[in-house]
Amino acid sequence: MENQFQQNFEKKNYTVEGLPKGEYEACIFKHCELAQLDLSEYSFIDCQFHDCNLSLIKMGNTKWQNVSFVNCRLQGLHFEYANPFLFEVHFDHCFLNLSSFYQRQMKKAQFKHCSLHEVDFGNANLSEALFEDCDLLNAQFDQTNLEKTDFRTSYHFEINPQINRIKKAKFSKNSIAGLLTSFGIIID
Repeated sequence: MENQFQQNFEKKNYTVEGLPKGEYEACIFKHCELAQLDLSEYSFIDCQFHDCNLSLIKMGNTKWQNVSFVNCRLQGLHFEYANPFLFEVHFDHCFLNLSSFYQRQMKKAQFKHCSLHEVDFGNANLSEALFEDCDLLNAQFDQTNLEKTDFRTSYHFEINPQINRIKKAKFSKNSIAGLLTSFGIIID
């Protein structure tokens, strides 16, 4: 088990020989290929991923503590299997389609300019989160805490106010239809 502290990993393809198992703290990954790796039991603390592909990785008990992803492909990830202790992730210009944050505690999480098609946010705590200019086509919100969450610039979402907590959540006038879809109301 390796421990890496303040290391930079650039233009590496780990899909053949894998990323050495260990704890990565304050590390920066740039232009790395990590798709389909088994990162179970790894730790990423205060790390940054830029222009990386982490699609379909396995993350049984993986620690993600204060980790940011910028311009990354993260398709089909199951964050519900990650270690819940101090779980904190933020995304900017990322592709997260078909991923799951089921039952995750993500208060104040940030999703900026992300594609979130068919993402499962069921039973998650997204209170005070920011969804800035995100495409939430067919994203699932079921028993989700969205109190004080900001959706003002996001689009294609459908949120049923009867089964989600939305007190003081922020929406724009243009996106209000996403709150009424479950009622079968037609808005022209």
